[in-house]
Amino acid sequence: MSGGVSLTLRERATRTRSLPPLGGDAPGLLLAAVGVAAALAVHAAVPAVPKLTAAVVLGMAAAHLPGLRPVVRGVARPGLSTAGKRLMRLGIVLLGLKLSLDDVLGLGWATVAMVLTVVAATFAGTMWLGRKLGLPGDQPLLVATGYSICGASAIGAVSQAAGSEEEDVASSVALVTLCGTLAIAVLPLLQHPLGLGEIEFGRWVGASVHDVGQVVATAQTGGPGALREAVLVKLMRVVLLAPLVAGVAVVARRNLRNAREDGVEGADDAGKAGRRPPIVPLFVAGFLAMIVLRTTGVLPDQALTLAGDAQELLLAAALFGLGSAVHLPTMARTGGRIALLGLGSWVVVAGVSYAGVLITT
Repeated sequence: MSGGVSLTLRERATRTRSLPPLGGDAPGLLLAAVGVAAALAVHAAVPAVPKLTAAVVLGMAAAHLPGLRPVVRGVARPGLSTAGKRLMRLGIVLLGLKLSLDDVLGLGWATVAMVLTVVAATFAGTMWLGRKLGLPGDQPLLVATGYSICGASAIGAVSQAAGSEEEDVASSVALVTLCGTLAIAVLPLLQHPLGLGEIEFGRWVGASVHDVGQVVATAQTGGPGALREAVLVKLMRVVLLAPLVAGVAVVARRNLRNAREDGVEGADDAGKAGRRPPIVPLFVAGFLAMIVLRTTGVLPDQALTLAGDAQELLLAAALFGLGSAVHLPTMARTGGRIALLGLGSWVVVAGVSYAGVLITT
């Protein structure tokens, strides 16, 4: 992460000063809306494919189709970048309405301790392996975040606190989305060979699968009890998004301060341009506020349903925008290493969570 903060400070400061006006975002936002509609159509035709997974894949396809490639890289680029950042923030805020502190505490302290252990082991193990493999920029940080917390949503939140490059974000989202999609097919096949009952299988899925939609798609194969346990355990992991983002922001602030003290080129410009990350970003504060609001029970079920639908649409548009930033030739240069990181992290999160489920149930 330090490289992402110190080596490109001047570039980031320049980007901040030259952000295009919202009116210039219209073509890209329109294309993202079309991509969301296409993702919904794919999900309707093939329910096993989650909407958010379809959105990422369609964004990647749009970036490489000969007819659309000039549009994606040209007039639509500002709006697609806006979708990947601003709409992602709004989606993360609304994600808080899926959480109730009462539900999380109802899991019991043993399960809470298991989830904390899984998240810590997955994050630390992925970071270590990513650095050993020599992956560039913030890719180790972002992949570790996606695997340990909640997939693309967590990557989007942490990337904005760390000031990560769009290319690092896009490749990390693509990897985490691919592995989470594979889990939908692989984990149900392992339920009976591993001797997991309905409740145990649900908790294993909730502790080891990345995105909330992928958790639902995987756990529903084990029955209603498995689905309920999976969602509760998964939401416990989502709660940890806020402290992780705050921690990343603290490190980013420290790195920026050290860069300025060391006279790194562009550090002063970055500070003047307002790139000093807040310890608790506004969208994370909104996420926490939504958790509190949901816990009070004042919102009717209809409002929660509408908010859930809006959250999915916002995240789908954001992931389409991030998918459109994936450049396959660039990914190919680190493809073997990032694939190895994904496999290694998958083994860690699945293995630690399986052991935790056996111990706590």
